[in-house]
Amino acid sequence: MTDTSDTPAPPPPPASVPVPTSGWGPNGKVREPIAVALLSIVTLGIYFLVWTYKIFKENKDFSGDGVGGVIGLVIGLVIGVVNLFLVPSEIGNIYERMGREKPVRGVTAFWNLIPLAGFFIWVFKVQGAMNRLYE
Repeated sequence: MTDTSDTPAPPPPPASVPVPTSGWGPNGKVREPIAVALLSIVTLGIYFLVWTYKIFKENKDFSGDGVGGVIGLVIGLVIGVVNLFLVPSEIGNIYERMGREKPVRGVTAFWNLIPLAGFFIWVFKVQGAMNRLYE
């Protein structure tokens, strides 16, 4: 007969290693899609670059995966069209990792082929998916 009280407890994890609580980081900010689209147009794309940085950073902070804010911004400055595919792809991947159906995918970027209206549709789809993710 063995006494289970004689077995030592496992040592606690080192203080430098964070213990995951839920597997997901902090939620990103919920934004109005119409405000994102209009501010992007009114500021001649400057707000779009700020928004790009913020959403890539928020998605990386939330999921621990993705390119992050700085790399996303650099891609946006150098070859911006790539981000039109990359943003919805990253958001869709987060949904998939959560076991939910992807509301947006990389191909969502093709809405931008419709002049002006396509940009509004793309922003509504992408920001709407992010808002539902973070609400």
